[in-house]
Amino acid sequence: MKTMLKKGAMIILGSMILSLGINFFLIPDHVLDGGIIGIGMIANYIWGLEVGLTIICFSIPIFTLAWFFYRSYFYNSLHGLLISSFSIDVLQGLRVHHLPLDPAISSIIGGALVGGGIGLMLRVHTSTGGTDLLAQMIADWCKVNVGFVILAIDAVVIGASGYLFSLETLMLSAITILSVGLVTMTFTSTRLLPEQPS
Repeated sequence: MKTMLKKGAMIILGSMILSLGINFFLIPDHVLDGGIIGIGMIANYIWGLEVGLTIICFSIPIFTLAWFFYRSYFYNSLHGLLISSFSIDVLQGLRVHHLPLDPAISSIIGGALVGGGIGLMLRVHTSTGGTDLLAQMIADWCKVNVGFVILAIDAVVIGASGYLFSLETLMLSAITILSVGLVTMTFTSTRLLPEQPS
């Protein structure tokens, strides 16, 4: 019970930190993160769709695959996906309070917060799901490093930002995913909870 409560608290805290980075620093400057979060942000910038709801919709096929082929991944990521997506949409009111920082600084800080939120969830063996979950499955199928798969997916999403928006958005988004990656690696150098059996 204590382990479950600790895991739940870290998922909520991680989701809140991630949502703060997205809504307070990244979206006001029209910057993207990588992966499924970045896809949700693109949908918001182009069509005005809710980021969190878009993330859930695009994650349904991925979670369907996980249900049939990687059931442990499904259970470990579902709650992280739902809580983080809900938090992103609930905290969208923060966007109007955006600090007038240089966009590059906002990209670094926003990326660090997103990376911190993801890192906290990974430390208790959960994640936001989405393309990270897809990357885990592709890595298992193709016998490649999951980090390379995540990088490839992020590169496609960030590359789309240069095509759809501007070179400035591309460069700022690249700064963001670098910040996300560095902070996530820092947070996941140790684990808060022991490994769960598959």
